[in-house]
Amino acid sequence: MHLQRLTYRHFPAVAILAALGIVAVLFVGGRQSIAVGLIPSPWDKLVHASVFALLACMIGLSSNLRGWHKLAVAFFSALLVGALDELHQMYLPGREAGLADFIADIIGSILGTAFLAMKSSRSLHTPSRYRGASR
Repeated sequence: MHLQRLTYRHFPAVAILAALGIVAVLFVGGRQSIAVGLIPSPWDKLVHASVFALLACMIGLSSNLRGWHKLAVAFFSALLVGALDELHQMYLPGREAGLADFIADIIGSILGTAFLAMKSSRSLHTPSRYRGASR
């Protein structure tokens, strides 16, 4: 029980570190020569969507916001990172920015935000003793 409360209390910090890690991999890892052609098409679109779904979730979970504010911040922040990533790729040798990649980023951001919305609505119906609240 103590471990559960400890994990619940520090989860936003873990989520922000995960979000920062994803952004670092996109921008620093994307500059490496190994990133060119690493994932073949069309699988790269699935990876884009998955990464941005995870990023939107981590941004939302790391915020102290609730309701639509949390969802808006998660979606638009992930979308901004996707746009900046595509812009960044325009200037990297061997890489190219693509509308299809950005659309996959948008779809992933939508899926991650939808997951957050489902999680939030479910937690409204979960008794507080199971959410780690003190008694």
